Amino acid sequence: MNPSPRRVSLLRLATTWSVATAVVLMLVKSVAWVSTGSVSLLASLIDSLMDAVASIINLLAVRYALQPADEEHRFGHGKAESLAGLAQAAFISGSALLLLYEAVRRLMTPQPLESVKLGLGVMAFSIIATVILLVVQRYVIRHTESVAIKADSLHYWTDLLSNLSVIVALFLSMAGWLRADALFGLAIGAYILYGAVRIAQEAVQHLLDRELPEEQQQRIVQVALEHPDVTAVHDLRTRQSGHTKFIQLHIEMDGQMNLAQAHVVGDAVMLRLKEAVPGADVIIHQDPEDDSHPDLPGERIT
Repeated sequence: MNPSPRRVSLLRLATTWSVATAVVLMLVKSVAWVSTGSVSLLASLIDSLMDAVASIINLLAVRYALQPADEEHRFGHGKAESLAGLAQAAFISGSALLLLYEAVRRLMTPQPLESVKLGLGVMAFSIIATVILLVVQRYVIRHTESVAIKADSLHYWTDLLSNLSVIVALFLSMAGWLRADALFGLAIGAYILYGAVRIAQEAVQHLLDRELPEEQQQRIVQVALEHPDVTAVHDLRTRQSGHTKFIQLHIEMDGQMNLAQAHVVGDAVMLRLKEAVPGADVIIHQDPEDDSHPDLPGERIT
């Protein structure tokens, strides 16, 4: 199923905004780090550098995922979004490990910071820019449920926390707590690494065709059973690839129905499911009543 024009527009908005924000923050933080020598500001700079790379990958992957199905990709290109999430996790993990190394080194040999006021101004600007981006991403996620945008948004949330902690670290350094900068850098690195693991886990589960959440599966069964001619449902299988949710299920009906009648019932159930689960690709198999095929995986639900 091809994505709607609105979905395409929203995903392009989110990915373009993300790249622009990451590049601007990377540039201003570079100036601030060179001026201050702060390891916590370096942490934030490294994170923004990885953000820029990851956001560009995200932009390319999402645009590829939006391409309609073709002869060689009959199920579409949606898994490119999950691959982008996995790539983001790898980049974020690398930046976190580099940051942890630098924080430990600076913790052992603390140094006074310079031009702290410039650093504070840059971090305040970074917070405002990141909040604006998160608002845009939240709106897009609510209307698209994009895995790639969710992953992008997750590490920008870590950026926001990182920026706030850098400000605290700079204030403490001004007060004479020289090791505070390195300690905050260490904490930020650990949190970034944790976020990368979460992103990777979600991306891998999508690539492995994990079932839709339990509440969605129950809703699918409920919608199918609402049709008066459907007596039971079994062998429900679900997965998601990009924006498309794939639903396969068997419905049981009166065995005395002819083929034309069974086809009408199947089409009606399919239409209801597509209304209940927007963007779904639905396959329905019609069975005579009590033919639940116990040898196949799945539970018969009446």
